[in-house]
Amino acid sequence: MKRQSGILIGGLLILLLWGCRPSSVLLSPLPSKLESIEGYASLRLSQGDESTRSKFTFVLRIPSHGLIEVSDFLGRSIYRIVIDPNAAYLVVPSKKIYWKGEEAEIINKFLGFRLTLAEMISVISGEWTAGDGNDLAGWQLERDSEGRILAGRRQELVFSVEEFVEETRFPRSLTFTHPLNTGRLKILKMDFNRPAHLPVFSMSFLETYQEKTWAEIQALLNNAD
Repeated sequence: MKRQSGILIGGLLILLLWGCRPSSVLLSPLPSKLESIEGYASLRLSQGDESTRSKFTFVLRIPSHGLIEVSDFLGRSIYRIVIDPNAAYLVVPSKKIYWKGEEAEIINKFLGFRLTLAEMISVISGEWTAGDGNDLAGWQLERDSEGRILAGRRQELVFSVEEFVEETRFPRSLTFTHPLNTGRLKILKMDFNRPAHLPVFSMSFLETYQEKTWAEIQALLNNAD
């Protein structure tokens, strides 16, 4: 377990170092076939008069694996989301506890609205095509003359792309609105098809971590220093 955690933390530290380099957003050329996306991003959420900011690293293996590591702006880890085809978890490594939920429910705790992992991959990649588990039912998408997604709507959730990454289809920054909150997501660094590190998606932490309810996890996060 320690070795696996070291591999994951090492990979995330590399992404953090990349985020400090004064280079382009893309760290590798866009491949002909997209198999994975790794990156570093910032997120601002507003609800009424309250606003929160965080940064996160992400590893998305298309179509069904995802890892998101959320930290505050001082770089302190807050929690981790791990999703595979069979389950989704919100993990607090510092307390060795986790909550198991449905993937859209888990992502809702992160973004403030429900998205499946496939939909989140589409938002970040700018590629909205059916297949590989990606269900576009209910989405209305607006495209520009080049076919890039400019905006999307599903019921009361709306997102709009502010800027694209270096003349690609990938959004660099986008805003979203929902009756419960508004927000802005900005991609700081992005890389493609890096060699897979299986421990990143390992669920072996379940052996030594304690399961909690969402109410217990939320109380801990709300009272964190």
